[in-house]
Amino acid sequence: MAKTVCEICGAPMPGEWTEYPAYPFCTKRCKLIDLGRWLSEDYKIPDAAPPRDASTPGDAADPASAGSS
Repeated sequence: MAKTVCEICGAPMPGEWTEYPAYPFCTKRCKLIDLGRWLSEDYKIPDAAPPRDASTPGDAADPASAGSS
């Protein structure tokens, strides 16, 4: 069996994962700390798409290209 540790505090979690209602965290406290980090945007999922250049032709924000057909 692989040794598991809490993702937040690093506490060892011996036994089966089913013994931990807040898995993958050791306690509800660590689970709430993780949730707080997501809500305060400490964690971010990177955007795989490259940023769009505002001067890209056909951009809806460009009024010059909106009326031309």
